[in-house]
Amino acid sequence: MKSIHTLLLLMLMLVLPSCDQSSGEKKSESGSESSSQLSIVTTIGMITDPTTEIGGDHAEVIGLIGTGIDPHLYKPTRTDIATLSNADVVLYTGLMLEGRMTDAFVRIAGSGVDVKPVTELIDEESLLSPPEFEGHHDPHLWMDPTAWSLAVDVITQTLVDADPAHAESYQANAAEYQSRLSALDSYAQEVLSSVPESQRILVTAHDAFNYFGQRYNYQVVGIQGISTESEAGVRDIERIVDLIVENNVGAVFVETTVSDRNINALIAGAKARGHDVVIGGSLYSDAMGEPGTYEGTYIGMIDHNVTTIARALGGTAPAKGMNGSLSETSP
Repeated sequence: MKSIHTLLLLMLMLVLPSCDQSSGEKKSESGSESSSQLSIVTTIGMITDPTTEIGGDHAEVIGLIGTGIDPHLYKPTRTDIATLSNADVVLYTGLMLEGRMTDAFVRIAGSGVDVKPVTELIDEESLLSPPEFEGHHDPHLWMDPTAWSLAVDVITQTLVDADPAHAESYQANAAEYQSRLSALDSYAQEVLSSVPESQRILVTAHDAFNYFGQRYNYQVVGIQGISTESEAGVRDIERIVDLIVENNVGAVFVETTVSDRNINALIAGAKARGHDVVIGGSLYSDAMGEPGTYEGTYIGMIDHNVTTIARALGGTAPAKGMNGSLSETSP
């Protein structure tokens, strides 16, 4: 059975032949060419940040979905549609993360804009599809830096194709960024492995950390499913309370884009059974931190998550993270 992601790609392929990717120059309504920067519109911050790094001085990058906004629920505004229509390139995650934007992507692609899912290089066999995701692939690939490096490859090649005159610059920027991703993964491996094996159970507000768990050998339990539109029931809460009590889990985690109501229900349920569990911290899942902060970058977001999880579950990690840049006030 073809996935919805595959069907969307096929729809885009039908309209993309009208796109002109021979140069990074954008034509105005009058048909004259402009020598301005390559215009790129992205959806989530985890795409916006590396695209900005790779584009450097040769690209103007506009991110649509800001801090603390849930991409599962995001619907494009009229202003967004205008922004998308005026772009040279649109980069989105795919895998139905931005499900409410699908129609807009198809329309924009039909108008001649290069619309690209950054997950297109991911082998479908490596994608996770837990039963509770109801037949959909898990789209949260950025939780594994090694998987997200493939998205960086797509971003880089897309910029090179759209603006070959600056290919060397894009490729050099990408190589430097990829080296930082490799260092991030090494740090994560080190500090997360310091957590006692019996405590490597990550309980979060929703199912955004499955690729994290697969990469770093953690059992991941999300109260809500793939989308924050799904609601956890009483049985879900009771099942997870059982797991917390039986495994003596000491900390659970809230997320910056998800209500903490269900996490508080877990804490109350465990307390009623004589087990104290605390909130180990607030994690970035579907959005990064505030713009202009270290946590507002993809690397800072993952550094924060890794450091917070390791410290809360009994591991050893520096309080300010991989390179001493974490904010003391970060959630």
